[in-house]
Amino acid sequence: MNIRLIALSCAILTSCTAVQHHAPTAAAPKMPTASQVITKLKRGNRHFVNHLLRHPDQGGRRVHQLVTGQHPIATVLSCSDSRVPPELIFDLGLGDLFVVREAGHVADDATLGSLEYAVEHLKTPVIVVMGHESCGAVTAAVDACATHKAAGGHVQRLVDDISPAVKMAGTGGSRDSQIARAVTSNVKLVISQLMADPALAKAVREGEVKIVGAVYDLHSGRVIWL
Repeated sequence: MNIRLIALSCAILTSCTAVQHHAPTAAAPKMPTASQVITKLKRGNRHFVNHLLRHPDQGGRRVHQLVTGQHPIATVLSCSDSRVPPELIFDLGLGDLFVVREAGHVADDATLGSLEYAVEHLKTPVIVVMGHESCGAVTAAVDACATHKAAGGHVQRLVDDISPAVKMAGTGGSRDSQIARAVTSNVKLVISQLMADPALAKAVREGEVKIVGAVYDLHSGRVIWL
């Protein structure tokens, strides 16, 4: 075969491969409203609580669908606690939630950057700030405030971030009741911090995102909306 013909054939094959590789991705699906998303999250949690899980958006087909991009319906800022996996407790699957997890769901710079990305680029219409019962990070902050002793290592950074919520919750009652109140106060504190972030505050003002709070009950599996 003529050398020039071989070279031309190779060029054509390379060009076709490049076109296929750079083919435009499918158009993004229409995003549900904040109200519709919250309704879906509540419905999914009812499935979880009542042991009627449907396990949507899982398996090989869903994996293939997500290769070209993601379009999560909500962003969840939650604690790293292994007992509180958002996708499970809301009965959702791959690509459904953009999840940011950190002990005590504190709003540090990395967390804020992640949430800004979710709103600005992924266009999620809802941010859920979700605490949970018996949170270890909140407990550490409650105990540190009571004893006036610093926590060990980098845990002190979490204590510093959560301590304002402990003070908001007050010191009355038993230790368990203080922790329970501080968990709720910490959710509200973090929401106020998100609202102080210029990019997120602008998105809220313009109706692009709604920020809501919730607390997960370890005993029942129920998400309590604040």
